[in-house]
Amino acid sequence: MVASRDLTRAVSAERVAPTLQAALDRWAEVASQLAQLARDLDGGKADGSFVLDPARLASPLPRAYQWCDGSAYLNHVELVRKARGAEMPPSFYTDPLMYQGGSDSFIGPRDDVPLGSEDWGIDFEAEVAVITDDVPMGVAAEAARGHIKLIVIVNDISLRNLIPNELAKGFGFFHGKPSSAFSPVAVTPDELGAAWKDATVHLPLVVHLNGKPFGHPNAGTDMNFDFGQLVAHAAKTRPLGAGTIVGVVSQGVV
Repeated sequence: MVASRDLTRAVSAERVAPTLQAALDRWAEVASQLAQLARDLDGGKADGSFVLDPARLASPLPRAYQWCDGSAYLNHVELVRKARGAEMPPSFYTDPLMYQGGSDSFIGPRDDVPLGSEDWGIDFEAEVAVITDDVPMGVAAEAARGHIKLIVIVNDISLRNLIPNELAKGFGFFHGKPSSAFSPVAVTPDELGAAWKDATVHLPLVVHLNGKPFGHPNAGTDMNFDFGQLVAHAAKTRPLGAGTIVGVVSQGVV
């Protein structure tokens, strides 16, 4: 579907592409058609439009070929590592920190988070993420910016009490990073106007916990690696298939 800017109405985009993944597979062919459909919808000219209830939507990609999550705010990295008694390696200031998460079962924006025990140390992380088209292996950071087609926000769940023992094994996250939830819609970078600058979102990421304000850091402040650099880092040794999601945890909201 294509949604209106105020998220009150939507229209089916099946005549252009049956799914968002199918659209990303052929983005160069269908992007202009989707943009025109969006203009028609906002102008009240889209046939078959209907009232949209965002609460009923799944994540834009309920599953993805790849989900890569990075830490580009070094203040966040320092705090998390300090909490588990780990030092900050000097290489982290020049080489992005990233892991490959599970992407076969994302949960919806309003879904409950299914977990087995509170003893696992449930935590949440507000993130901004980008979705790419096909990215060639070894792409340069500047060229990688052109492969960013959509932007979403993420609730990335961490199980803090499981993570230290997992990382101590030397093989990275698995049980400590369960399914993430995404915003009900994805937007093209141009929808953010001047707030999308240098492959970074310069907007506050507003977070509530159980209906109460929790934090609102500006996602463009102190981001040490932009999304072009993060996409290029993910593609260093392999191509990225269309529909790859690359996220970055925002500082101060963990």
